[in-house]
Amino acid sequence: MKILLTNDDGVRAEGMKVLRRVAAQLSDDVWVCAPDTEQSAASRGVSLHNPVRLRKIEDRVYSVTGTPTDSVILALKDLLCDEPPDLILSGVNRGQNLAEDVTFSGTVAGALQGMQMGIPSIAISLARGFQGATSLPWETAEALCPDVIKKLLKASWPKHVVPNVNIPDLPAEEVKGIQITRQGHRDYQMSGVDKRDHPRGGNYFWLTYGAKKSNPPAGTDLRAIYDGYVSVTPLHTDLTHFETLDDMSHAIDE
Repeated sequence: MKILLTNDDGVRAEGMKVLRRVAAQLSDDVWVCAPDTEQSAASRGVSLHNPVRLRKIEDRVYSVTGTPTDSVILALKDLLCDEPPDLILSGVNRGQNLAEDVTFSGTVAGALQGMQMGIPSIAISLARGFQGATSLPWETAEALCPDVIKKLLKASWPKHVVPNVNIPDLPAEEVKGIQITRQGHRDYQMSGVDKRDHPRGGNYFWLTYGAKKSNPPAGTDLRAIYDGYVSVTPLHTDLTHFETLDDMSHAIDE
């Protein structure tokens, strides 16, 4: 099995080192094509207005001066165009991709691009800030991910779906299991602005993104992580709100 790895934290990120060790337990044919610099919250950005460079770092490891989506496109259209991978793994992200986060996430975007181009793809993230840990337990992701990936591959999933895996920020022995979940919804606003005075006059701004616990219902990705489970959410790109579709059509036709 040939595996392609990407991420949004950058090709040198700790999560990529973890993912490479995870993938090595699954295959001896592992390739990396990931952004040269951090692209967190890049979503599905594509570099249409600037050239993108591909640089070889070592054997089967390449960096891209662009986004996670750029990286997957270049890997599939150039690096591996003659022998495409059997699986794409995107991550391990430094921080959760839950609820509304998935629409910001470059990690999820890398997996979605792989899916769109016909390759089974999985997004993987390690939660932080929920269980009181002072540092990210990368060893938990490394310990649990091989088994999670194997179980997903055995179960299989539709071609238009991406499993979004989130690992709780707990020691591996304290993780309670795996839950298949739906996408949750937070009950507070995550985005903010930090307005500051510029020393030469005027203002400048840092965009901020908070993280705190909400009170999500059972069955959601948020609740699974809060309760100490690995969350696996099947995602797809159809954003249609079907409950509104007929009502809106009738209202417009009146």
